[in-house]
Amino acid sequence: MKNPICDLLGIEFPLLAFSHCRDVVAAVSKAGGFGVFGAVAHTPETIHEELDWIDRHVGGKPYGVDVLVPENLATKGEADTSSQSLKQKIPAQHQAFSDGLLEAAGILAENTAPGSEHHMRDHQPFDPDNALKTLEAAFDHPIKLIANALGVPPKSMIDMGKRHGVPVAALVGAKEHALRQVEAGVDIIVAQGTEGGGHCGQVSTLVLISEVLQAIRPHSDIPVLAAGGIMTGQQMAACMALGAAGAWTGSVWLATNESEASDIFREKMIAATSRDAVRVASRTGKPARQLRSGWTEAWENSPDSPGALPMPYMSLISEPALQAVDKAAQGGNEQARDLVTYFVGQGVGLVDSVRGASQVVQDFKMEYLEAIETLNASIED
Repeated sequence: MKNPICDLLGIEFPLLAFSHCRDVVAAVSKAGGFGVFGAVAHTPETIHEELDWIDRHVGGKPYGVDVLVPENLATKGEADTSSQSLKQKIPAQHQAFSDGLLEAAGILAENTAPGSEHHMRDHQPFDPDNALKTLEAAFDHPIKLIANALGVPPKSMIDMGKRHGVPVAALVGAKEHALRQVEAGVDIIVAQGTEGGGHCGQVSTLVLISEVLQAIRPHSDIPVLAAGGIMTGQQMAACMALGAAGAWTGSVWLATNESEASDIFREKMIAATSRDAVRVASRTGKPARQLRSGWTEAWENSPDSPGALPMPYMSLISEPALQAVDKAAQGGNEQARDLVTYFVGQGVGLVDSVRGASQVVQDFKMEYLEAIETLNASIED
């Protein structure tokens, strides 16, 4: 395709796939798209194992790495931000509420105690220093894009990209955020509407793309990728008709054979409607869209809920608890199954089956072409 994203990244089709699963990343890139590995849970040591595997399986095709460097954390300015130290500051009522949900479902709360696997790492969740060190380690591999969510990338990240000749992308949820990204010097803007899974703003994708393009064009011609609820090639074509240079996708890859999602979560995706993707703070402390479950309902709607803690404190409660939930559900605990949740966008309502990741890419291509042919036919004499 004649396309700025294809030219910039060396790909044949401007479909970018964000995934925490290396298998998805490799499959998408091999199929002509561009896989982006989500490295938020990794360290400089563990990232090499994942990227070594991708290097061996991607067939020489390009791929990228996404980190999460938040601009604002509740721990800003604190001297000791280790998980163990921060855990001591969590109010007893919040931990008790989480433990109570698990105990009611027959899950041992001791599985979430400090010293469990989640708490073995020294750094806090979403630790900026760890993210940048992990990114630096990732440059030992032939990555072709780095991306950041939750704010303007730090100057050191942008400088890192320039030093290695690798484009820097950043996600935005409002037009004013896009202007800040342009001023900071990013190379690609990902305009993610509220329909998207994970951390998202409140503006719909259809409106956001047009607002961002209108805001930045007097200042910059950098490409803008559309994100938020995009599950089909027709949706991708619609966004590109608005002026987007391609699509950044995430939720669609959860419903693939290769994804990190459990079979139980994939089953829940197929059964869900778009209204079951709720934007709540009860996983990370910032509004993030995820699948409605007993966990989200209790934290958001129970009169006994103490409410979500700010980032990163909430993750110190939710992640070990939800890991225990997943383990119990996969072991046959039906009550735990109700608590199972994960980040997913409103496009979940379009999921009706589980496919292979490469097949998803091919389906996107065919659907995109069908949409373009439909548009072309509407102006034929």
